[in-house]
Amino acid sequence: MIATAISELARNIVMYAGRGEIELGVEEAGKGRQAIVVIARDQGPGIHDVDAALRVGYSTSGQLGIGLPGVRRLMDDFRIESAPGKGTVVTARKWRTGTRARPSGLQGA
Repeated sequence: MIATAISELARNIVMYAGRGEIELGVEEAGKGRQAIVVIARDQGPGIHDVDAALRVGYSTSGQLGIGLPGVRRLMDDFRIESAPGKGTVVTARKWRTGTRARPSGLQGA
């Protein structure tokens, strides 16, 4: 799941921004919980409508429109910050232990 999420984020960087970076790390939380953290950042054109970009089927490139919604579904925590002309930063976490915090509005992930 993590590899698929990373692959999709990398594809988005190449396709929309041309260049960027993906950072991987481990985050410690209380009681021995650890998360693998994926941060994808670019300085591309940014996303004009983040809410639309997170809807399955929405695409500005004629693709299937399952990329960012899929990353959000695969990971336990998902945050995206984007501004037109300033780029995009996606931060996603997958918890290694403990219970999974399900993002609001998502079913059965």
